[in-house]
Amino acid sequence: MMNYHNTFILGFVFLLFSCSSDPENVSETPLPNNSENKIMPLGASRVAGARPQYESYRYELWKLLVGSGAEFDFIGTENDNANYPDFNSLSFDRDHEGRGGINSSEIRLGIDEWLRESGTPDIVLFSSPGGNDDLTSITYEGVLENINAIVDAIQAINPNATIIIEQAAPPMTSEQTPEFLAIYNQIIEDVVTIAESQSTSTSKVLTVDMATGFTDAMLADDVHYNEAGAQFIANRYFEILQTILSE
Repeated sequence: MMNYHNTFILGFVFLLFSCSSDPENVSETPLPNNSENKIMPLGASRVAGARPQYESYRYELWKLLVGSGAEFDFIGTENDNANYPDFNSLSFDRDHEGRGGINSSEIRLGIDEWLRESGTPDIVLFSSPGGNDDLTSITYEGVLENINAIVDAIQAINPNATIIIEQAAPPMTSEQTPEFLAIYNQIIEDVVTIAESQSTSTSKVLTVDMATGFTDAMLADDVHYNEAGAQFIANRYFEILQTILSE
């Protein structure tokens, strides 16, 4: 596991991802968007999941959306090979944009290419922004700049996008040092400010509180969800998506 005393995280362990930002290798035109509600789950290991070790919220959210009769399509350049039972005679939509080990600088570097490769999202679920950023190599202000730049990139490709930013669920209580809590509580506040400042007349930037009510019993390890945690996160997203998808 990671050293929380030296690293700014919001409860995540990720695998390092590198990508090319060479404009010659990026299509200038987004792929066609044929669904009313293309949803991109964006983030790191809490998005990617790693069954059976720990869960992503995506499967539980997918079941909630399918059960509600919503028209939607999860999109992203990533998928996984874990076993997910069918639901309502449908196979789980595994597409996502979660990568273990990734931080805000790497998401900022890769987001334009991922958006073009996966197709234009209508809705982005921005999980745990700032996760895994090492404040010895980037300032806290730099983390906030990255988060704003990621939102800018999404709005540039779709000026009508809805972006939901997590106020992230905490890690295990035993990992919540005073140093960690000071940074964690600050970004919980700052993502609200970012959402308010980045919202436009056509693009809503919202926050979702994943912290209140989240407990150690919802974790498979120090930072990742077990099934109960995945369901908790999925429920919080679903509450907001119900209002968005019905509009």
